[in-house]
Amino acid sequence: MAEVGRTNDEPDATWVASLQARDANAFTRLVTCYERPMFNVAYRMLGNAAEAADATQDVFVKVFENIAGFDPHYRLFSWVYRIAVNESIDRLKRRRHAETVSLDVAEFPLASAERNPEQLAGDAQMHDMIQATLMEMPDDHRVVIVLRHFAECSYAQMSEILHIPEKTVKSRLYSARQELHAKLFAHGVVTA
Repeated sequence: MAEVGRTNDEPDATWVASLQARDANAFTRLVTCYERPMFNVAYRMLGNAAEAADATQDVFVKVFENIAGFDPHYRLFSWVYRIAVNESIDRLKRRRHAETVSLDVAEFPLASAERNPEQLAGDAQMHDMIQATLMEMPDDHRVVIVLRHFAECSYAQMSEILHIPEKTVKSRLYSARQELHAKLFAHGVVTA
């Protein structure tokens, strides 16, 4: 995954300094650059577009509130992703005390001029099944699948975002993929 929101000639330190100085343009650019990736992470973790949109807004509020304490040993994108992951996990914990998950996948159009309605229906059904299966997985497995396959993070980026060694990322991702495959197999979505 290319680092979003940054040009090669602008170091994180410059952007962070602008954010810490409460530069409105820097915050606008941060939201513009990170809004879609943060929404995608939240959606894949939460399975609900409206809740993912709320979580994404909360992520940017937390960035605004906590940018003064940003640790320059981390990259800005890793720090923001970590906030998004934590916000999603916190919402899942709160939700578990309430009702079951309701999926809202209609927010993600699958339309293509080259696809017929039957193919589109099959794609939508597959999308629903994958999202439902992701929601059955433990948070630590779901987050590595989401970061690797939906956010397209490298192992090093995942390690930084999750604050775990790269070897642990690889091991957890292997286990998560095995679990995802087993669940999809049990649902008849994939073959052995």
